[in-house]
Amino acid sequence: MIELRPAEERGETKIGWLDSRHSFSFSDYYDPAHMNFRSLRVINEDWVAPGQGFGTHPHRDMEILTYVLEGALEHRDSMGTGAVIRPGELQKMSAGTGITHSEFNPSPKAPVHLLQIWIQPDRKGLKPVYEQHTFTKGELDGGFHLIAGPQGAISIHQDADLYAARLEAGQQAAHSLKPGRHAWVQLARGQVRVNGTEMKAGDGAAVSGEEKLAFEALAPSEILLFDLA
Repeated sequence: MIELRPAEERGETKIGWLDSRHSFSFSDYYDPAHMNFRSLRVINEDWVAPGQGFGTHPHRDMEILTYVLEGALEHRDSMGTGAVIRPGELQKMSAGTGITHSEFNPSPKAPVHLLQIWIQPDRKGLKPVYEQHTFTKGELDGGFHLIAGPQGAISIHQDADLYAARLEAGQQAAHSLKPGRHAWVQLARGQVRVNGTEMKAGDGAAVSGEEKLAFEALAPSEILLFDLA
């Protein structure tokens, strides 16, 4: 079964410097029908204005991933980390016992467009950790590539694997699900057909009871696929 979560039905936060869409309940947006999917707790699609950002704020007991689609995002945290995340890179914070951080668009002219993802960890009280990985040019092209998970380039403290694929129009890709596994598909950009269901940029889809997901790109597309217990 594939249950579509249309982009236009997501929650919304719009303030002067931030335009954000929430696939699941977040902050002032509350929808009891969309609290989470398995261990996946948050997918926010954010556009942050030039020279603006999120001030220092706390997190704990959450695996937080940042995937930049356009522009750049500067990160600073209480572990002493200072970094900039760009397209083709993935960042993770294991917030664990507690961490504070800030995120800022360093560009004076261009907005930054990103996905922020929260996954509930398999246990509380982990030591806070920061990781960042750069994928080589073309590494994510043509099919699904494991980018985060217990054995991924970025580690996650949960039985969850995150795959990414960039497909040109007309290209196909597939992902098999083991018995008892579930998936969430988030279409970052483009247009695809998956098992007969069409998805446009910003759409998500909850998948259960499927053995295989077969994708066809109807336009140049970028897909995130979460394989979940």
